[in-house]
Amino acid sequence: MDDVVSLRWYAVYIRSRYEKKVHQLLLEQEVVSFLPLLETWRQWSDRKKKVSEPLFRGYLFVNIDIHKDNINVLDTEGVVKFVGIGKNPSVISEKDIDWLKKLVREPDVVKRTVSSLPVGHKVKVLAGPFKDFEGVVVKQGRETRLVVFFDTIMQGVEVSIFPDLLVPITGTTQPLNLELSAHSELIAVEKHFLRL
Repeated sequence: MDDVVSLRWYAVYIRSRYEKKVHQLLLEQEVVSFLPLLETWRQWSDRKKKVSEPLFRGYLFVNIDIHKDNINVLDTEGVVKFVGIGKNPSVISEKDIDWLKKLVREPDVVKRTVSSLPVGHKVKVLAGPFKDFEGVVVKQGRETRLVVFFDTIMQGVEVSIFPDLLVPITGTTQPLNLELSAHSELIAVEKHFLRL
């Protein structure tokens, strides 16, 4: 029972383009590793192919007892460091890991990843696969986007969602009327809408 209690999720910073290799090496060491991957289409001059790419470049997540397993993780080829404050790795909540798992199961609605939180209104999703997500939203035309931001790794994921499914976190039950909001460092991903 003590072993289960001492297991926590941590974010690990990885060398560029080593995410899949490190994930495989950790699994071979019997370390519980989670690498959020999204399937996207890549176009080459002679063909188009579906590929799996990391949701967050340079990061993966491990579920370990930090006192017992940190050296094994750090000694894995391609691992740079644990994400945290100073020498203290930051614990990633089970809720955040569950959200990431939901996001990668819905690749068609993922719009972009963001490295800074856009200015906007905080809302909660009322229904659908992202029920209970909280985030900041941006509206462009008829489409609304929810940004789920993971403070620990300073990264966010933007998804398309219908505005009627959002409610302000302030506790009112009226759908939120959103204004266009500026945000920076966006990486475009194929455009789709969430259909419920």
